Amino acid sequence: MNVFRNVLRGAPATTIIAAVCVAVFCVSALQTRSLTQVVWGSSLAEHMILYGPEVTGLGYSRALTSGFLHLDATHLFLNMLMLVLVGAEVERAIGTGPFVVAYGGFTLASASMVLAGAFGVPTAGASGALFALMAVLVALAYRRHADLIAPLTLLAVNVGYTFVATNVSVWGHVGGLLVGALVAWPLTHPSKKARWVTAWVCLGLSVLAVWLPTLPTATPVY
Repeated sequence: MNVFRNVLRGAPATTIIAAVCVAVFCVSALQTRSLTQVVWGSSLAEHMILYGPEVTGLGYSRALTSGFLHLDATHLFLNMLMLVLVGAEVERAIGTGPFVVAYGGFTLASASMVLAGAFGVPTAGASGALFALMAVLVALAYRRHADLIAPLTLLAVNVGYTFVATNVSVWGHVGGLLVGALVAWPLTHPSKKARWVTAWVCLGLSVLAVWLPTLPTATPVY
């Protein structure tokens, strides 16, 4: 516990996000009485998971809530480990406020890619936002003139895993990585104002990106 406390020091948002993810998993696991399949059979999880046909009206909230839902204990553990290690470092570097806004944007951007490329596939997890954070971590290491091997290796391993593993949301991971790469440099800028502006622009464009794939296709007129 002391190790996690030290890692999370100065990163309250990361701590809260992780706590919410764990709490959601615990409730879902209790409802399904399972640690390996916590979605179907859980009223909470079924209302949180990202599923294109349900993204309408209040269902738009799924684009955000799905980022706090995990499918099984292993999924939760791996994502929370990555969140604690990468998220806390990024939060301390860019500030809690910009981090919260940007994290919301990362989650929504990832969801928008899922809606665009896998509309009918139920999807959940913080992985998309974590890929964005890994991209930001690379930019942060570069600005600090630190060794880039570790963050680049971490990113490369996860990208490789995305394309060889089964039951992985390729669209979600790619979406997170793309938005992270796009905003990484200005989000790690020494100017606090620049970080805030970048975070809000990221969030605003991500909201729009979620909305676009769900627009009804116009019926051709003959």
